[in-house]
Amino acid sequence: MGIIESFVLSIIASIGTTSVLVSNLLYVGLMGGALVGGAYLYSTVQSLFVQKPSVPRPEDGSYNLKQNVPSLPIVYGTVKKGGDYVFLEETEGTAYHIIVWSGRRINGFTRHYLHDKPVTLDADGFVIDPDHFVLGATKYVRIRWRDGEAASTAYGLVVSAFGVWTNNHRGDGLASVLMLCKTAPQKDYLKIFPNQMPEHSAIGQGALLYDPRKDSTRPGGSGPHRWGNPDTWEFSRNLALIRLDHLTKPYGGKLSYSDMYMQDWMHAADVADEDVTNRSGGSEKRYHGGIWFRANNDPIEVGRQLDEAGEMVVYERAGGQIGVHAGEYVEPTVRLTVDDIFSISVDKNRRKNATVLAVRGRYINRTNHFNTEDAAIYGSPYGVLDDNSERTKTFDNVCIQSHNHCQRKQKLTFTRANARRVTVSADYRAAKGAAYSRFVRVHYPSRGLVEAVIEVTGTVNRDLRNMRISFSGIVVPASLYAFDAATEEGTPGEVIEVVPDTGVPVPENFSASIRTEVVAGGGTAAFARATWTLDDVSLVYELEWEPTDLSEPARSIFSDPGKASVRSAYLADGKEYRLRLRAWGGGTSSDWTAYQTLTATADPVAPGPVANADLIGGVEQAEFEWKAPNSANYFASRLYLNTSNTMTGATLVGTEYGPPATADSRVITGLSAGTYYGFIVSINASGVAASAVATGAATVT
Repeated sequence: MGIIESFVLSIIASIGTTSVLVSNLLYVGLMGGALVGGAYLYSTVQSLFVQKPSVPRPEDGSYNLKQNVPSLPIVYGTVKKGGDYVFLEETEGTAYHIIVWSGRRINGFTRHYLHDKPVTLDADGFVIDPDHFVLGATKYVRIRWRDGEAASTAYGLVVSAFGVWTNNHRGDGLASVLMLCKTAPQKDYLKIFPNQMPEHSAIGQGALLYDPRKDSTRPGGSGPHRWGNPDTWEFSRNLALIRLDHLTKPYGGKLSYSDMYMQDWMHAADVADEDVTNRSGGSEKRYHGGIWFRANNDPIEVGRQLDEAGEMVVYERAGGQIGVHAGEYVEPTVRLTVDDIFSISVDKNRRKNATVLAVRGRYINRTNHFNTEDAAIYGSPYGVLDDNSERTKTFDNVCIQSHNHCQRKQKLTFTRANARRVTVSADYRAAKGAAYSRFVRVHYPSRGLVEAVIEVTGTVNRDLRNMRISFSGIVVPASLYAFDAATEEGTPGEVIEVVPDTGVPVPENFSASIRTEVVAGGGTAAFARATWTLDDVSLVYELEWEPTDLSEPARSIFSDPGKASVRSAYLADGKEYRLRLRAWGGGTSSDWTAYQTLTATADPVAPGPVANADLIGGVEQAEFEWKAPNSANYFASRLYLNTSNTMTGATLVGTEYGPPATADSRVITGLSAGTYYGFIVSINASGVAASAVATGAATVT
């Protein structure tokens, strides 16, 4: 075989992907097929000379990207991620964010997040939980979305707000989110937006997939799916269907569906859909998952992740079509004996520094907001070795979204890491099927291989000049995929519970009282004094007051840090006020306490009672006479009438103002005929009253 032929075969042997040890194989059918190649081979050879970005980690999608023309994101299965900004403008106090979540039509969004916290939306898309996005009757954040239909619809809210965004800005084929954020009052900004401008992410069900099992035009298929009509496709998390779709897209294998050997793919999809039992006794699908990446990511790496998670081996069949070995054990059809083998080497893999005692895995936990978590360790990391050292292997795949799935892969990784390595050179006629087989049986007792099952992991080389086939692999048991979840899955780590942010605590033991002090000129003025229990010296407290009749706007004042009391400004004498308190810390405030109602009283000392009180009757009138008390704080006298000689039930008929220690009188007219009893009450400027003084009876005619 020539140099060029050898080079091409080496490339082809590395462009497929699977989980089997060193590299995954796209097996070569015929030499002619390898040399004439196709779009997949050509694009793959090209990719070897162009470095592309690696597959993003799940956490890479936790934020929204703001840059010029990013490569389109592609989403398969159910994932949680942010998106790419295509529009961010503000008008009339509202910021409009348009974020592309996927560069391809998706099945829909299932949950939205702001700053990685799930939110609840009302029927109009307004965020109502967490409730800090709502203040009074105002809802500050609204979310709308598009699933990326081929003929989509522009966001009407943006079209009406901005002339540059028209009904032609539909975003066909782009799954997107519109987020509107209303400007918050300055004093409440950090309470409404404690993490500044909201950062959106979402859980969504990704691309719709063609399923040949549901295509009645395919042998063995039944249903409306047609590979040329994406509107007939459905959403699925089946990793075999995801891989099939990836191989047929420009950002993947660039093949057509006619290039695929559908019987293989239908069977692989059936295997992926098989039910397996997990540690809790429930069932889940064998090979389901999800992944997102960008259109400029290395398709080889994307394919490797998918094949590894689904235990698939993609290969080229003899006729040139692309087939796939499903993630299951298949009884080998190729059996090689001593008579068929020219040379064989067996590495027992028993070196201490190569022994794997345990496998540590990581997976995406769908039940915990799609966070990446550590799975239970498979094996014993501190085994019985001379140096008692820890020898572990790490398994990490971004497509795996179940602890059971991760544990099954950890067991396979453990088994393969410690398996015996075998390299075989055999007669072409006996071993030619190895190029299209995942498992080969070898019977070579002198080398410890008695009907041993070999999983092919290396390049299958053909030497047509000498009619030989060479391959490498590992010795695996026929029970390779057996897994008892009850005993082997282990217990995953505890889910980290996020401590809820309770915010600044509401002040406790809030108490308000009216105080007075002497001001310039010798008069007194009233103010309110508030006290509370100090929670922390770093907090400051805001006291707010306003008249209960709302005749004045509310005013407030802040305490000094570390203080447990504060006083208001001077209050209008005799007016009723309501007061409340809240705490501030880190730029955010607590909720207000309940209102307390007080009446401002600048002078709490009552003047003396009036003297010489008398009531004189007349025609439809009565005249009060009295002498004001000799009290410096005397302000006025209140006059009351009753038809019985008691203050209870008496009616206030007038207030007479005058100086202290002075005789005074007041005529009350419009009275009906009858006997009346009068009462006179002196008051100070704050309305504080002295005891009532009776005038005696008078007759009105």
